[in-house]
Amino acid sequence: MNGKFHVRLTMSLTGPIGIFDSGYGGLTVMKEIVRKLPAYDYIYLGDNARAPYGNRSYDTVYRYALECVKWLFNRGCPLVILACNTASAKALRNIQQIDLPKINPSNRVLGVIRPTTEIIGNITRTGTVGILATTGTVQSGSYEIEIKKFFPRLKLVQEACPMWAPLVENNEHLGPGADYFIKKHLDNIFEKGKDIDTLLLACTHYPLLLDKIQDHSPPGIRIVAQGEIVADSLAVYLNNHPEMEKRCAKQGTLSFYTTDSAEDFNNHGGVFFGQPVQALHLDL
Repeated sequence: MNGKFHVRLTMSLTGPIGIFDSGYGGLTVMKEIVRKLPAYDYIYLGDNARAPYGNRSYDTVYRYALECVKWLFNRGCPLVILACNTASAKALRNIQQIDLPKINPSNRVLGVIRPTTEIIGNITRTGTVGILATTGTVQSGSYEIEIKKFFPRLKLVQEACPMWAPLVENNEHLGPGADYFIKKHLDNIFEKGKDIDTLLLACTHYPLLLDKIQDHSPPGIRIVAQGEIVADSLAVYLNNHPEMEKRCAKQGTLSFYTTDSAEDFNNHGGVFFGQPVQALHLDL
């Protein structure tokens, strides 16, 4: 009797929605999620001490991401969003299929790739989409695999942009040095796909480069960031899964944690989130 009562009591508790990224980039997604769904509680975890993830191996990204997901579960999160394209590409499937059944089968972990791939084919007019991403995301082939499930005839052209995220992380994205690297990779992708009419920013850092990407792109190019797409998808998910929605706390609180310097996170995080943030340091 006591055991059964304990299970029912535990399951009735609510907790915040966890949002994880390797650094600051996921804050661009969190900003749109909070704007769309302001009533919920959120915890953001940035693994800044081990960023960037983009060039790390599958095993390393999987291990790091799993540690962070477990930490968020231990903080009471019933639902975690991997607001990191590299982690979504390299770790999400294993976490969902291998680890969740052992850790807590009633919890859920969602990524940022699937929501984007479900709609990207509806945006392009020419049927050719350019994907700008980290080296790890491009090499994983995750976007190509997922997009082909929904839009098998879509032509995809991918370009790895390994310097773009570090430019943003080091607050150099507005300086003249950023123009060289942005123009270089845009020239590359448009040379490979001359009929591209839509660019997908498949890294959560890249929205901060939006103005420069527009400046160095041909006229009429549609540039798609992921924040609003993921926020809309989460709203649909919670509406379709009332059992999970009931487990998500609704006090409108925001908490931020980083595995690196909280002071540095506060100084940089506000740029991504669009308003000041106050983070706490944690050791994993």
